[in-house]
Amino acid sequence: MDTHSTAGPRGSETSTDEVSHVLVRCLEAEGVEYVFGIPGEENIHFVDALRNSSIRYVLVRHEQAASFMAEIYGRLTGRAGVCSATLGPGAINLLLGTADATTNSAPLVALSAQGALNRVHKESHQVVDLVSMFAPVTQWAARVQVPDAVPEMVRKAFKTAEGERPGAVFLAVPEDIEALRCSSSPQPLPIATVHADAPSASQIARAAQVLATARRPVVLAGHGAARGRASEALVRFAERLNVPVATTFHGKGVFPDDHPNALGAVGFMRHDYSNFGFDRADVVVCVGYEVQEFDPVKINPEGDKRILHLHRFPAEVDAHYSVTVGVEGDISQALDALAEAVPSASEDAARTGATIQTLLAEELERGRNSDAFPVLPQRVVADVRTVLGRGDIVLADTGAGKMWMARLYPTYEPNTCLLSNGLSTMGFALPGAIAAKLAHPERRVLAVMGDGAFMMNSQELETAVREQVPLVVLVLVDQEYGLITWKMDLELGRHSHTRFTNPDFVAYAESFGARGQRITSPEELRPALERAFEVGGVSVIACPVDYSENLRLTDRLGALHDPF
Repeated sequence: MDTHSTAGPRGSETSTDEVSHVLVRCLEAEGVEYVFGIPGEENIHFVDALRNSSIRYVLVRHEQAASFMAEIYGRLTGRAGVCSATLGPGAINLLLGTADATTNSAPLVALSAQGALNRVHKESHQVVDLVSMFAPVTQWAARVQVPDAVPEMVRKAFKTAEGERPGAVFLAVPEDIEALRCSSSPQPLPIATVHADAPSASQIARAAQVLATARRPVVLAGHGAARGRASEALVRFAERLNVPVATTFHGKGVFPDDHPNALGAVGFMRHDYSNFGFDRADVVVCVGYEVQEFDPVKINPEGDKRILHLHRFPAEVDAHYSVTVGVEGDISQALDALAEAVPSASEDAARTGATIQTLLAEELERGRNSDAFPVLPQRVVADVRTVLGRGDIVLADTGAGKMWMARLYPTYEPNTCLLSNGLSTMGFALPGAIAAKLAHPERRVLAVMGDGAFMMNSQELETAVREQVPLVVLVLVDQEYGLITWKMDLELGRHSHTRFTNPDFVAYAESFGARGQRITSPEELRPALERAFEVGGVSVIACPVDYSENLRLTDRLGALHDPF
């Protein structure tokens, strides 16, 4: 890693009471390890203050990538990831990842410069109202007005971002404020950790009454269960009451897919195998589920199921998510208390889970044994699962590949298969993989991206090489925005304006100092992945994929009758 820290011809000492230094001390007090960003003329004091701190500044090639890195770092660690940019266009480029963090409930703090206070009230070079721009996609957006407010504002930013429902916060630091000295010697504020409350005994009793009368209960575990580290309690609950458990895309792994009661993930655009478990259910126990993850109409189309909502905060209002009993508080405690209060359910969860697991395994096995080229998406999923360990991390970017990974990729631990399913943005997986490897250097990290998504932030290959962050990028090549083609064909019977051409991905990777390989037969994929991880460094593997399987899948699911 090269920090490119060099002395300028007119270097001078700066006061430790300067706002930029106070800001850095506050970030250190919050436990910040990395700031992802690009310097600008208006935040040079802040970037310079980081030089002698414990914080590693990760220079990126586009501010959007910095915001994705901060989001994934926050999602994996539970501590707010930090991204930084200059004013105007730099700050605006942070907007997408900031919005993605809020909609994916990931803690993030975005810092940007702003024009001096004596010019922000009028038309001025590079000045736009950033606070108003960020307000709709953050939990709090503010501008530093006075130097001495920095410790309070930083503490509030992190407290808000890391709250019971995590999300993004935005702070703008005007260029004149950044260079001022504080009137006192302000210190970072102490951090008071807020712990989730124990669930209400009366609400547990009400929920137990509902569950005791259920004929076919089913559990839906969402992102909140993963954030709340509720996996062990969820397994205890499922085994004690003998109930089947499905997860959302964001909840993948919070309940292991090789558990007998596992139904797999729900959220696919068509009626999938796991949906049949909900068709038959009369009570749905939603554990850490958030409506933004996917539309509840997919599991409660008639709005007639009784719903138990277990989460740290109340449910969103939705006609298809009418909560019968809500239990707010620590999710693990709520699951254990509810399990103790209810006799075993009558549903044969293992039989339900086994049926769905068999259907999914048959799909994977067909792919694993296929010698078709371009490679079938099922084979891609099977080979990726074979190469990665249970705790390794794969980031599946938005597109057709995401749908195959979300449906078929067996996941055994939370936050080991990462998708964007709140905003469902494209282009996050490569920058996100850099952050994932920094957060978990002991794990293998793989970014699975369509060629469309890859080209949106492919410049971050240079960041990974320069910062010596070893990772592998698997580019699924079909020269098309394949998910849109799939949707058009399903609804319109035709498609248009989705085709494009690509560069030579091998030469492209090598131009950044990474390794590149092109897959020319299906049997090459798995060895190529293994070799890339064994060699280390940054590798790009370009694999042609046959997405004609997309319509075959939706046709097959459309013709599927209740497998139970």
